[in-house]
Amino acid sequence: MSDTVIPRTHDDGRVELAPGAVPADGRFVNDDLLPVPLAKRRWTTYNFAALWVGMAHNIPSWLLASGLVALGMDWKQAVFTIALANVIVLFPMLLTGHAGPKYGIPFPVLARASFGLIGANLPALIRAGVACAWFGIQTWIGGQGIFILLGKIFGGWATATEVGGQPWTLWVCFVLFWALELAIIYRGMEALRRFENWAAPFVIVGAVVLLVWIAMKAGGLGPLLDQPSKLGWGEDFWPVFFPALMGMIAFWSTLSLNIPDFTRFGAGQRAQIWGQSLGLPTTMTLFALLSVFVTSGSQAVYGAAVWDPVQLAAKTDNVFGLLFALVTVLIATISVNIAANVVSPAYDLANLAPKLIDFRAGALISGVVGVLIMPWKLTETPELYIFTWLGLVGGLLGTVAGILIADYWIIRRTVLDLAALYTPGGRYWYASGWNLRAVAAFLVGGLLAVGGSHSAEGKGPFPEEGLIPFLRPLADYGWAVGLAAALGLYTVLMLPERERSA
Repeated sequence: MSDTVIPRTHDDGRVELAPGAVPADGRFVNDDLLPVPLAKRRWTTYNFAALWVGMAHNIPSWLLASGLVALGMDWKQAVFTIALANVIVLFPMLLTGHAGPKYGIPFPVLARASFGLIGANLPALIRAGVACAWFGIQTWIGGQGIFILLGKIFGGWATATEVGGQPWTLWVCFVLFWALELAIIYRGMEALRRFENWAAPFVIVGAVVLLVWIAMKAGGLGPLLDQPSKLGWGEDFWPVFFPALMGMIAFWSTLSLNIPDFTRFGAGQRAQIWGQSLGLPTTMTLFALLSVFVTSGSQAVYGAAVWDPVQLAAKTDNVFGLLFALVTVLIATISVNIAANVVSPAYDLANLAPKLIDFRAGALISGVVGVLIMPWKLTETPELYIFTWLGLVGGLLGTVAGILIADYWIIRRTVLDLAALYTPGGRYWYASGWNLRAVAAFLVGGLLAVGGSHSAEGKGPFPEEGLIPFLRPLADYGWAVGLAAALGLYTVLMLPERERSA
């Protein structure tokens, strides 16, 4: 049926399903997975830019930049590393995002073209698992921020009776913040768009206020800029720079996969291209600049770099300042968490069982899983956060991105059979719903990307010589290795398919 039903194509190239193209009660269909109708694709350049401003300005983004200072970089080295990483990751973001406004489909449906209708659950569940872990990390950091700041205002919170190794008041803050996030996302994508529009500028103001405060305590911007690099630009710098660069890329490599979840609501390609180009690299770089300035300032004022902005804000005794910091932490964390870490697994889990799980149910499941992974363990040190967690995640997600880009741009040349993405037995059914060539490319790319994962002695879960010692040299470039290897291998394996469809 999918070969005979012609989809409706708009003048600007956007496509939507023709009536009756797929059965409404099909095995691979529900309302959240079907293409967004053209009339509802109305996100503008500002909406996409605001989305990125809201997502970039959050505590883990701050921890990335200030963590580089804590690892020994000066502010110029840290900002350069982050700016370069975000320019690099923008390209796969735009490439995978193209399918959103053109076809109105989310990431797991796009993955069906390359992995097969059932096989798409492999990359979808990997992405969902990463998002759930990120959701837990962000929620823990947000709850911890509320706990610290309220403790400064009311006192006595930190000495409350401990439950599970933490004060019970901290658990209350964590649970309340978790519930608030899920309440917002439960209202749907339109509520998210409205929230991001006003959250973004508020968080920028909060970061600038923190910069002004620490600059005044340091006696001006001079001491902030004078903190020297402990690494220099020689042999001590590069072993930190390359894994840090991959870690910075890995931070948004999650969104480089599921960005169609958002661009599917775009009014056109221009909106998503300009919105993302203006929103991602510029705001991440400016926020990194704010972060390293403030962290360098804390080093000048307190004698050691305070890389957590909540801990730094808690050093003030001004009640108004603490309340303002509390509201900023709330908005900043909610802004990124519901956009980056709940939307994706909600769609991914819906793709796993469309008849049983819709977007809202997927969001609730994601929230529960995000608590179960014990997120407080992943942000204990800059080494564990940047090198181990982000390095491993980046390698796997880079591999999936390579396959998606190769399939959509090289093999399909951006032309998809929209109805077949929902129809068993059609063009994307492959071998019982699985494209084994995509699975092979994923396994090889993933092995090369993360097989050499290693940790410094006593600072991580991997052996010092690497999981697979001869792959250890590749581990510091995991995202790039995974993307390049999977893209190349998938293209070679799928060339006969392209020739048949030409």
